[in-house]
Amino acid sequence: GRRMKDFQPTEPMHPRAGANIEALPVSDRWKHRFRLIEQAGGPALKQIKSLKSGERMQVRFNVLAFIFGPFYYLAKGMWKKGLLIFALLFACVTLLDLVLVAAGAKPTGNGVSIGAGMVYAMLANPDYYRRTVQGHRGWR
Repeated sequence: GRRMKDFQPTEPMHPRAGANIEALPVSDRWKHRFRLIEQAGGPALKQIKSLKSGERMQVRFNVLAFIFGPFYYLAKGMWKKGLLIFALLFACVTLLDLVLVAAGAKPTGNGVSIGAGMVYAMLANPDYYRRTVQGHRGWR
């Protein structure tokens, strides 16, 4: 058989890696967000402070993801990551409730829902950038 060192891929692992944002089949609003994410240093947003305040908000917060959470991820084709986030949030809230009840305090309330929505809202735009611009289809 072929050895791994002899392996030469015939096409890139991520076909959209380095794709021209203008050519992507997304709305102008998403193209604008993707350009802002690139200006901010890519999905890690290492240079986010180089953006204006309003631009940072466009990159860092997604209202629809805040409201719909895992369903937003499902609609955008990022169901694996949406389920992973849901499972992690569920596990954390359950653990927190167990600790609170064991300590004699009240379990968490509706405030936890807002926190969970914030997690989705803050991760959605960079995650969609990874999927659409960089071609990532896995858990990233």
